[in-house]
Amino acid sequence: MVGLSVAIGRFVEALFWAILRVAGGIAAVAVLSALGLAATWMIARKLWRSRRAVRR
Repeated sequence: MVGLSVAIGRFVEALFWAILRVAGGIAAVAVLSALGLAATWMIARKLWRSRRAVRR
């Protein structure tokens, strides 16, 4: 009976860590995507401003 309890406990622990690992990966992708989008936005804005300055 104790062996079964230990096995269930290890299974739950492994499941917990797997869920945290997946959630961490998703969070990392979300943060990196947001940073990339922000960088792209700033670069595009600077290019647009320099283009408007050249036209005038």
